[in-house]
Parts: sequence; C-alpha cells; structure tokens
Amino acid sequence: MSERTHPNTCDLCGGTHFDVISSTDRHGQPLTTGICTRCGLIAHLPVPDEAEVADYYASRYRRDYHGERTPSDRRVMRAWNNAARIHRQIGPHLAPGARVFEIGAGIGCTVKTFEQHGFAASGIEPNTDFNRYTRERLHAEVENRNLFDLQATPQFDTVLLIHVIEHFASPSRALSHIHGLLHDDGLLYVECPNVAAPFATFGRLFHYAHIYNFAPETLEQLAAKCGFTLVKRFTDEAHPDIRMLFRKSAPAQPAIPEGQAERILQAVRRFGTAGYHLRPAYLGRRIAKLTGYAWEYLYAPWFVRRLLARMRP
Repeated sequence: MSERTHPNTCDLCGGTHFDVISSTDRHGQPLTTGICTRCGLIAHLPVPDEAEVADYYASRYRRDYHGERTPSDRRVMRAWNNAARIHRQIGPHLAPGARVFEIGAGIGCTVKTFEQHGFAASGIEPNTDFNRYTRERLHAEVENRNLFDLQATPQFDTVLLIHVIEHFASPSRALSHIHGLLHDDGLLYVECPNVAAPFATFGRLFHYAHIYNFAPETLEQLAAKCGFTLVKRFTDEAHPDIRMLFRKSAPAQPAIPEGQAERILQAVRRFGTAGYHLRPAYLGRRIAKLTGYAWEYLYAPWFVRRLLARMRP
C-alpha cells in the first residue's frame, strides 16, 4: 500500500507518514487504521482527541465493549483470577507495603487483590458503570477519575496499566504523566494485546476502543522515550499479550532499527484465516477456552458468592 502523509504525528517517533492497512473494524464498520512507516506503531487515522476519548470511556465503553453495566459473575471471577496471576508475577519485585496504583482499574479486583496481600493499593477508573459494584461489593479503593486529573507529583511505588495503554489518545503523554506520579526507581507494569502475535485474524484485529496497537518493540521503545527501562518481560514474541515490567529512569530517545515497520506489518499479516485457525497453539487455546466456558457458567456464581462474603470495607 502506498505511503501517505497524514495530519497524525506518530506518538512514538514523531513521523507523519503512514500506510493505511485497514479501513474497517472487527465488525465491518468504517475505521481507518494505519502504520507509521518509520517505526511501525499502529493507530487509528486520525487519532481521536482527548475530550472525545474521555467522554467515550466515561459513559459508553463498558456497554459497547462488554455489553454490561454490572459485571457478571463470570467477569468477576476472570478478573479476580487474572489479578492473582499479576500479583504472582510482579509481587516478588515489590517492597512490602508498597503503594500500588492501578489506572483503569475496571471492576477493582486487582486493587483488592494487592490490598489483601498487604500493599497500599488504590486506583482510578473513568467509566461509571462498574463503580457501584466496586465500592459496595468489593470495597476496593477505586475513584471515578481520569489520569490527567491527578497532579503529577511522586506518590506511588508501582503503577499498573492492564490493557489500558492502547486506549489513550496519546500513550506518550500518559506514560510521561505516570513518570511524574512515581517515586524514584518506581515500577510500571504494562499489559496490552500483542498485534504482532497476532491475537486474532487480521479482519478482527482493529476496533474503536483500541486506538493504538503495539508490538513488543514499539511498546518498549515508547516506554524508553518516556523514561522507563525494561526490567522483565513475562511473555515471549508469540504470546497474544505483551506483559512487561519497567523501572522509572531518565527519558531516552530510542534507536529504531531500519526496517522495523516492515517487519511488524509482515508479522501482523503473516496468517490467512485458515492458517491462523489451524495453528496448533490456536487450536490448543481454543479448546481450553471452550471447555472453560462451560465450567465458568457452573462455577462462577459459587466462586463470587464466596469471594464477596470475604470482602470487608
């Protein structure tokens, strides 16, 4: 596809040349997605402004993305189990009693999990739909606020961004703001989809809620630009999610290797529909997921009843 100049400026490298790689979202609705021809960062064209993004996440996101205003038992159980996995991964890297802060805390399960393991855990969530459940059922310390409402002064030891960075209008602005929230040598944990894995067939990769689509190298380079040094990667190149732990450091302009954009685009497009679905890794995950669905429907109500019985203000 031919290169074009666009009013977007790449959030990673500052480039203004993009290739349009898709014109529809995962549901076949119009959505233009492009790749920066210099660094390979993939994003909407054009990127929506901050006000539009803030309005969407405050009022529509949970209903559009999850179809729920109150979390189902299955969703709560998944979120709690995911929080336990995150604690197992990064808990050993944290000092006892560290101040842990989650941005985009959702239901609040991760905040509550870290609190129950002795950390001073809190968070913010811009959407209002799950707030009542978070406050009244989980008793998690999650405020209905936006990241940029917070004064960027050092106040936390660790910040969590779990499937959130892809939703910002400017991830570099968000990471720079988070840099200001962390104490010296503070930690930043990031999870997001790995567009280079990929995590879906090409026709189902892009949707309105994910403004940016990261490969491992573009996420690491963006973090370096905003003042974060990689501590540990918890997933490999083939995993559908990127999971990385960073440490606060001095900002550094990343070196972008020649041909990075081409390599990322080849990775994104390397599977056709048949090839994607016939991969052994996909088949194994799919079978496990379908088996798990039946178990979840039966087990989740019991799990959540027991969980909520243990929650205290």
